[in-house]
Amino acid sequence: MELVERLTSTRRGTLALAALAALLAGAAVLVYLNNYRHSVKSGAIPTTVLVAKQLIAKGTPGAAVATTGMFQTTTLRESQVLDGAISDPSSLRGRVAAHDIFPGQQLTTADFVAGGASTASILTKTQRLISIPLDSSHGLIGQVTVGDHVDVFAGFNVIPVDARGVPLQGGQARPVLKLILQDVPVVDVTKNAQGNSSNVSLKVDDRNAANLAFASDNGKLWIVLRPPSGAKPVAPSFVTAETLLLGVPPVLAQRSFGGR
Repeated sequence: MELVERLTSTRRGTLALAALAALLAGAAVLVYLNNYRHSVKSGAIPTTVLVAKQLIAKGTPGAAVATTGMFQTTTLRESQVLDGAISDPSSLRGRVAAHDIFPGQQLTTADFVAGGASTASILTKTQRLISIPLDSSHGLIGQVTVGDHVDVFAGFNVIPVDARGVPLQGGQARPVLKLILQDVPVVDVTKNAQGNSSNVSLKVDDRNAANLAFASDNGKLWIVLRPPSGAKPVAPSFVTAETLLLGVPPVLAQRSFGGR
C-alpha cells in the first residue's frame, strides 16, 4: 500500500502504474481473443450425423430405419450437433423409435430405446410373416430349424381350361406340382404335442404370402431344405405324370392345361 502511495505521489510513478494497468488489460484482451478463436474453431469442426429423411413412426424398428433408407447422412458444425447424435446406422439395431421422429430431425440415442426383439421388428416394407401347417413328411419336421432357407413346392389337381380361363366341360383333373418359391427364410417352427405336424413360419413378400395361403388351403405344400451357402437358383419346374414318365417338356404340359 505504501508503495502505491509512493508511486502515485509523483508524476513518474503515476505514469508507471498507468503503463502497468494498460499492459495487464492488453494481456487480458489477448487471452480472451485466443479463447474465443479456439471456441469458434472447435465449433466449426465438421461432424457427420444421421438425419430423418421421412417420418419415422413411434415403434419403428431401428433395423428398418438402418436398412430401408429412412435417414440420410449430413455434415454439421460441431456446435450444431445435438447431444447423443447418431452417426453409425448399425447402432440402431436392436432398438425401436421411442416417439415420432420428423423429417429433418437429427437421430439421437434418446430417440430410440431397447426393444427390437419382437417378431415384427424383422419385417420391413412389403415383407410379411406367414405360418403354414405341414405334416412330418411335407414339412421336414425335426430337420428344418429357425434360420434355414427352403424352397416351396405346391401340388394341385388341375382341370384344363380354355383361352378364357374357364374349366373345360368334361375335362379330367390331373395332378400338377410346381416350384413356387425359392430361398425362403424360416423364422419359426412350432411342433404339435404329438410331434407329427408343425407350423412353419416363413418370411415372404405380401404377394407370395397370399400365394402360400391359397396353396395351403386348396392344394398341398412341400418345403425342401437348401444348403446353407452356395445354393443356386433354378428355373421353376412344372411336373406332371407326362413330364416325369414320358419326358414331355414342361412347357408342353403347361400348355395342355391351357397355360401360356
